[in-house]
Amino acid sequence: MTPAIKLLEKQKISHRVHEYTHDPGADSYGLEAAEKLGLEPQRVYKTLVLCLDDGALVVAVLPVNKQLSMKRLAKAVGAKKATMAEPKAVERSSGYVLGGVSPLGQKKRLKTIIDADASMHKTIFISAGRRGLELELSPVTLSRLLSAGTAGLSQ
Repeated sequence: MTPAIKLLEKQKISHRVHEYTHDPGADSYGLEAAEKLGLEPQRVYKTLVLCLDDGALVVAVLPVNKQLSMKRLAKAVGAKKATMAEPKAVERSSGYVLGGVSPLGQKKRLKTIIDADASMHKTIFISAGRRGLELELSPVTLSRLLSAGTAGLSQ
């Protein structure tokens, strides 16, 4: 049981857990999840942690088949610049290992922006907090739980 699943169960939030056998040689954790679960990649969302120009960390949640626009993310949070956070900083802040970072249940709650495309789906899939484990839930619920903003984040 991961912190993300515990959070949903504690708050009695409707969700489904999907498990698959993770291949350590996979090029993309998110695309692997979509393929192994037989899902359209645009419904599977990755969690990226970025560092802003002031040193603050922020979370971006976007479809696994899209590239993040650093400029759009920075604009969405009122920063001048954003870069990918160092892996050790991501793991220390979130409590999760790379490839299994969930936007839910992180050790330190960070400002989160969800790609606006999420609203086109009844449910989306996010990491449940470890490789090979996905959570399916409503994007509206996810946004509410994280007090997240939404913006077009893709290039």
